[in-house]
Amino acid sequence: MTPPQSSFAKATEDNSPSGGASCRAIARQEIVAAARAWIGTPYRHQASVKGVGCDCLGLVRGVWRALYGAEPEPAPPYRADWAEVCGEERLLDAARRWLVERPLSDLAPGDVVLFRIAPEAAVKHAAIVTATDEGREPRMVHAYWGRAAVESWMGPWWRRRLAARFEFPMAVD
Repeated sequence: MTPPQSSFAKATEDNSPSGGASCRAIARQEIVAAARAWIGTPYRHQASVKGVGCDCLGLVRGVWRALYGAEPEPAPPYRADWAEVCGEERLLDAARRWLVERPLSDLAPGDVVLFRIAPEAAVKHAAIVTATDEGREPRMVHAYWGRAAVESWMGPWWRRRLAARFEFPMAVD
């Protein structure tokens, strides 16, 4: 059995992250602008249509499409329960297949961050970092039940639940 390829190798081996789109350097500010374009999109579980409806994963999926074109794989059905204890890490596993995992320290604009709402729960929330101003809490764009997609502070409550940090393939400063 051959070992799995890294996310970056998978994303670049055919010159495209999604098997067809051109593989080019993506400026972090381009990622941030794409994420901010979703602000105000109403929350709709499992949706990913800018201005119509999205959830946190739908937001990240929509930014992927804006940057690369087609998504690399279809999103499977999933429950909206953030505190779900199921033993499966579907969101985390998918992120590891298509994004580039980085240490939790040194957040940067354009990073995709994943959260575990309870210690025993699966990773079930995603956001895109938009600002990391020195001396201030980072900011992020995310969507969650009861709200539209918003840009908010990643305050202590969110920071305690931070489970993983990823970069989009070919992200540059």
